[in-house]
Amino acid sequence: MTTQPSRPFRGLILDFAGVLATGISDAIRAWSLAEGLPAGAWRHALEGDPAGRECYAALECGRMTQHEWNRRTALALGLADGHNLMGRAWAGIRPAEDMIALARAARAAGLRVAMLSNSFGLDPYDPYAHIGVWDLFDVTVISEREGLAKPDPDIYRLTLERVGLPGDACVFVDDRPENLSPAEALGITTLHADGRPDTTDRLARLLGLGG
Repeated sequence: MTTQPSRPFRGLILDFAGVLATGISDAIRAWSLAEGLPAGAWRHALEGDPAGRECYAALECGRMTQHEWNRRTALALGLADGHNLMGRAWAGIRPAEDMIALARAARAAGLRVAMLSNSFGLDPYDPYAHIGVWDLFDVTVISEREGLAKPDPDIYRLTLERVGLPGDACVFVDDRPENLSPAEALGITTLHADGRPDTTDRLARLLGLGG
């Protein structure tokens, strides 16, 4: 009797923005210009300005509500209306259909599938509902709910604990290189979602799902 080779991995852990959601830079640039802002205003408000970085870090870890972040960031951008600012900026962002399809295929093939996301609030704008991914996963680890965020090693340990697998049984996909090293330290195989068109195909081959 011939035995089938075992699948090389038993778990798939996916980031959200830049992995399951796509077109982010273009959509936010277009929104910024439509609001009369410089094309890079959003990135500067979130990453370039020290106060903005502090606010965004607080949002990610649940120390600040999205309502309050919207208010403060609208002021920093010089916008009069902060209502649902995050949702307005993200309105043009699209599902990464190929990666979503692969996540479904991986789960159907018996892999444990998880989302590990540094969140940016769920109310009033829920980005996961907007992209339509809540039902993809066996496990969701969302930074604001846990009070810690990538690249803190503890959030990777928590994800493995909830997935119920050791690191060497899992693959993790993220678009930020700084988020990959802590996963690798736990024995997780990583794949950088670097914008190459063959990222999903590379992941499918890694998981033994063809492609």
